[in-house]
Amino acid sequence: MKILVSGVCGFVGSTLARALLQSGRGHHVIGFDNFIRPGSETNRAELKALGVKLFHGDLRAASDLETLPACDWVIDAAANPSVLAGVDGKTSSRQLIEHNLGGTVNMLEYCKQHRAGFILLSTSRVYAIAPLAALAVETVDGAFRPARGAALPPGLTAAGLDETFATLAPVSLYGATKLASEALALEYGETFQLPVFINRCGVLAGAGQFGRPDQGIFAYWLNSHLRRRPLKYIGFGGLGHQVRDCLHPRDLVPVLEQQFGAPRLAAADRVANFSGGAASAMSLRQLTAWCDARFGPHAVGADSAPRPFDIPWIILDPAKAARVWRWQPQTKTTAILDEIAAHAQAHPGWLDLSAPL
Repeated sequence: MKILVSGVCGFVGSTLARALLQSGRGHHVIGFDNFIRPGSETNRAELKALGVKLFHGDLRAASDLETLPACDWVIDAAANPSVLAGVDGKTSSRQLIEHNLGGTVNMLEYCKQHRAGFILLSTSRVYAIAPLAALAVETVDGAFRPARGAALPPGLTAAGLDETFATLAPVSLYGATKLASEALALEYGETFQLPVFINRCGVLAGAGQFGRPDQGIFAYWLNSHLRRRPLKYIGFGGLGHQVRDCLHPRDLVPVLEQQFGAPRLAAADRVANFSGGAASAMSLRQLTAWCDARFGPHAVGADSAPRPFDIPWIILDPAKAARVWRWQPQTKTTAILDEIAAHAQAHPGWLDLSAPL
């Protein structure tokens, strides 16, 4: 199987490329990257040594894709993944849309030309912010959870959000680009008879992730704690009770392998959540406690001012993935944190490389 991975030198793209090559199924992996993300160059040499054929290109430029060889499948792992992109005063909203949505269009045109299947790695951020921001929560063991006895919006249970949860605006500009990409991908699949799958991922984390306060939070928090860099709980009273789930991207490989060989499914079954679920979830305060035990105590500051698009609790329910694909996450959160910690200890300059001030 010839597989093209966009954003191949990013954390997710490089992790998937390595895992696919190590699966023993004889895959031939091709990748391209524009190397604009700090730290992405660190993966180039290793991927080349593993046999990945690398191309330097920007998926926003259709002409950059013209020299790519034909492949059987595309895994679209390239994106600006920050929910603050386009609104933080540091990044352009137009560039965000060109990259996340325009880039998807160019990849879909590549798939149309070469009759390739398309797998979009999407996000939990396609789900509506308003009902999540208004969610009645209670605090247990330093973490928010939906308040017992409170009315919950449709598509949400204690197990998390399922695929029927609202996707109405606002979802952030980032979320909107991914939601629009999902719709276009499904339309291309129907119109041009291409196999298309939408994998909505929870928070992805693991060793070698490029951590920043607005993305890659697990890697950022552990590296900052270890190096005694300033850390701060933002919003929600400055207490760090906000909760997210956690998933290692290599745990996606078993479902990717199934999707490569799957017949065309009904549209409803081509969109599914993939996350560590409620068992993987933790709050920032709980993450700090883990870091204190591993690295020694480090004080965390507080800023109770709200930040755009922040929500107190979001966990994706992966029950549909289990039903349709017999998929379960394999790597526990503690193992992911151990992996990040070991990488942080072995790479003292990682924050300076991947999250320069």
